[in-house]
Amino acid sequence: MKITLLLIGKTDDDYLKKGINKYLERLKHYIPVSVEVIPALKNTRKLTKGQQKQKEGEQVLSKVSSGDHLILLDENGKEFSSEQFAKHIEKKMITGTRCIVFVVGGPYGFSDEIYKRCNEKVSLSRMTFSHQMVRLVFTEQLYRAMTIIKGEPYHHQ
Repeated sequence: MKITLLLIGKTDDDYLKKGINKYLERLKHYIPVSVEVIPALKNTRKLTKGQQKQKEGEQVLSKVSSGDHLILLDENGKEFSSEQFAKHIEKKMITGTRCIVFVVGGPYGFSDEIYKRCNEKVSLSRMTFSHQMVRLVFTEQLYRAMTIIKGEPYHHQ
């Protein structure tokens, strides 16, 4: 199985970049992981929130293949404990899912077309995080899931 993290806009802060890269590097020992950045929209002052979501959605859909399992990181998604998330990922691995694409959307969320195409939604917390911070939190949780699956001591119960 392969995992792709699809992001709207680049990561701005160096401390976030360092943390994200730390966990992405660690993840390479467990599973193929790639990050694809869709450039942030320009001249958004002239666009409504709906138009922004629509344009971002078109860009996301252009990067997703028909066989990809699309998971949105969404505030209204299913919440997991770290152990539950690890079991969820492991189940995808066992059942032969070839590619999971996790998407961190733009500031206004996702378009209706993205919601229709997605296979599931996952929430990292009931709290709200910046889209930049979500990237770090998610990569750490994905790394944690891999160590749980492998029975390694990173996660303590």
